[in-house]
Amino acid sequence: MCFSATASFVAGAALTGTGVLTIKKAETKAEIPFASIPFLFGIQQLIEGVVWLSFGNAAVNVLATYSFSLFSHVLWPILVPFSVLLLETNPIRKKILWIFSIIGLIVGLYLLYFIVTEPITSKIVNRSIAYNSPHLFLYPMLFFYFLATCVSCFFSSHKIINLFGIVALASAAIATWFFTETFLSVWCFFAAILSVLVYWFFKKKPTRVS
Repeated sequence: MCFSATASFVAGAALTGTGVLTIKKAETKAEIPFASIPFLFGIQQLIEGVVWLSFGNAAVNVLATYSFSLFSHVLWPILVPFSVLLLETNPIRKKILWIFSIIGLIVGLYLLYFIVTEPITSKIVNRSIAYNSPHLFLYPMLFFYFLATCVSCFFSSHKIINLFGIVALASAAIATWFFTETFLSVWCFFAAILSVLVYWFFKKKPTRVS
C-alpha cells in the first residue's frame, strides 16, 4: 500500500478480519476462492508493511518484495477469473469465463517465470513503494493482466461482481495516470479496499444479470 508501513498494517489487519467473516459466509466449496479474496488482500497488505520496514535490511527486503510480487503478479490473474468462473451458472458466461481463466493462468505462469529467473527490487518513491518489474509493465502483458483481473468480472451474471470489475479497472487507470512509477503498489491498495465488495456479495443475496 502507499504512504506508510502503519497504513499497510492497519489496512491489512482490517482486510484479514473482513476476510475471515467473508469466508465464514461461503456456503459451498465453489464459493471459497472468491470469498478468500479480502483475506488474501489483507495478507498482501501486511507483507507490504514488512516491505516498508525492510529498507536497510537486504535479506528481509528481498523476501518481502518477492512475497508481495507473488500475490500481485501470480495470484491475482489466476485466482480472480477462476473464482468468478466457479460462481457462474449461466452456460454461455461460463464458457467465456473459462477463456479468461486460461488467459489468467498463462499470465500468472509467465510472470512467475520471470520472478524466478530475474530480480525484482523495491524502493520508496514519493511516499509510495515502486516495484521494479519490467515484464509486468510491458503494455501487451498489462492488457492481458487487466483482462484477467478486471474484465473477466464484466461477464459474471452477478451485478456486484460486475461492479467490482468496473471499479477495479477504473482505479487501475487512475493509478496508472497519477502514480506511474508506483502504480503496482497504489493499485493493489485500491483493489484491496474494493475487496470489501466481496463481503457485500456474500452478505446480500446477489442480483443476477440476464
